[in-house]
Amino acid sequence: MLNKYARAFFTRVLTPFAAFLIRRGVSPDMVTLIGTAGVIVGALAFYPRGEFFWGTVVITLFVFSDLVDGNMARQLGRSSRWGAFLDSTLDRVADGAIFGGFALWYAGGGDDLVLCAVSIFCLASGQVVSYTKARGESIGLPVAVNGLVERAERLVISLVAAGLAGLHKFGVPGIQYLLPVALWIVAVGSLVTLIQRVVTVRRESAEAEAAEAAQDKPQNASQGSEAAK
Repeated sequence: MLNKYARAFFTRVLTPFAAFLIRRGVSPDMVTLIGTAGVIVGALAFYPRGEFFWGTVVITLFVFSDLVDGNMARQLGRSSRWGAFLDSTLDRVADGAIFGGFALWYAGGGDDLVLCAVSIFCLASGQVVSYTKARGESIGLPVAVNGLVERAERLVISLVAAGLAGLHKFGVPGIQYLLPVALWIVAVGSLVTLIQRVVTVRRESAEAEAAEAAQDKPQNASQGSEAAK
């Protein structure tokens, strides 16, 4: 949902920065790798210690690399299967680090096994939501559904809540509860999205098989009439 509206805006905003990197000889793949490394460091160095504000600041500085590298590739005219594969794969790694960082906090200093389990569910369901679309497309189906909570929504909800919850350490009272609420929202939204995609793939596969069967019938009838002659 956010992808539809936010990507166009951020593409315009980040285009000058992408052009600057190109002039400095930086490649899109390098931006992808550095951005992912920055997100991993921000998530796993800060979140397990409960430093949600600073962890979110670091992650936010690097998370936009996902838009910058694609922008650079388009400006260079180098969009490739390898670039798309690398970008998609490292997105999953970065997401795993973020929700893994939450899980480590709640398994340790946060001392809440329920929220630890919710964080792990967010991690796993996010990976499966992405897989359902990729797998559906790999067998020739369009998977024509956006879903309630996609990657952009998962990141925005989780990171905004984590950053605000981190303000608790600066004396803002009661705000630490935003992160647990956000994790539950992401978990439920991811489950709904997963169901939406599974239902869509089931419908599209049935329609594709019915269309194939309808095409086969005239051919079989034609072959039967030729055999009768």
